[in-house]
Amino acid sequence: MKFAQKIKSFFSAKPNFSPEMFDDLCDLLIEGDFGALQAEKMVAQLRDRSKKEATESLSLLLATLLEEELMKTPVPSGYPPFGQPGQATPAGELSVVLLLGINGVGKTTSAAKLANLYAEKCGLKPILAAGDTFRAAAIDQLKIHGQRLGARVVAHQHGGDPAAVVYDAVEAALAGGTNLIIADTAGRMHTKTALVEELKKIDRVIATKAPAAKIYRYQVLDATTGRNALAQAEIFHEAVKLDGFILTKFDSTAKGGVVFSLATDLKVPVVYICAGEKYSDIDVFNPRAFAREFAGVTPPQGGA
Repeated sequence: MKFAQKIKSFFSAKPNFSPEMFDDLCDLLIEGDFGALQAEKMVAQLRDRSKKEATESLSLLLATLLEEELMKTPVPSGYPPFGQPGQATPAGELSVVLLLGINGVGKTTSAAKLANLYAEKCGLKPILAAGDTFRAAAIDQLKIHGQRLGARVVAHQHGGDPAAVVYDAVEAALAGGTNLIIADTAGRMHTKTALVEELKKIDRVIATKAPAAKIYRYQVLDATTGRNALAQAEIFHEAVKLDGFILTKFDSTAKGGVVFSLATDLKVPVVYICAGEKYSDIDVFNPRAFAREFAGVTPPQGGA
């Protein structure tokens, strides 16, 4: 059962505002992948606000408080992500999206989904860079995605230098007139030193070929891993400054509470959310819709 349904059922079964009800709600939020201190703080805010505002709908008030928490870490304006379909792309500005994360979280598939999203919503022709040269299957997988999407894929041999792949992708972008590169990266659990050095090398390559280019580091996280996703995010964010998270596999088993920890603990926003296998199963993260769904105010909608 989707966790949002548990929240909805909880408020339906316990309409009173008793201390026991708030204690039980705190336990439920922890079950939903909130941190214990974060859950206690949220419930305390809910209790105080319910007294001041004399609300009859605790679920709606909870959704409002959750949205306020997410909005404290807004997605920076600019490119990408694209906030609205058809949003204009800054002329001549090259952007490189680097997808980071451990094996199995869905980086390669997310690269393809992003390429499809940008092509359909914004009329772009992104180049896919097979920067995960340590896993031969990742290169082959990205090539297959590229063929299906009609997107150009820049790839080297298995075991090659990821920075060299990005270098060739930048050259191709500049020569071909496109201004967006989406680069898959190796999914090893890097040591902080190795991760930093690898990304520094990629940064130098991009700076050499396209000094004005913008680099966006998005970590891909598996929503079904719960609090473990936060632990992964802490390691990567400490090693390199992340610009956002892509949450994958947000299906019936994902609870979603970790999203609020990412925003409040790390001050890094979720930028995209995926909930299916199709290329179209990705959406720009909508804080209000997510908060309302989590609190059981609205039913799940698509991939958002």
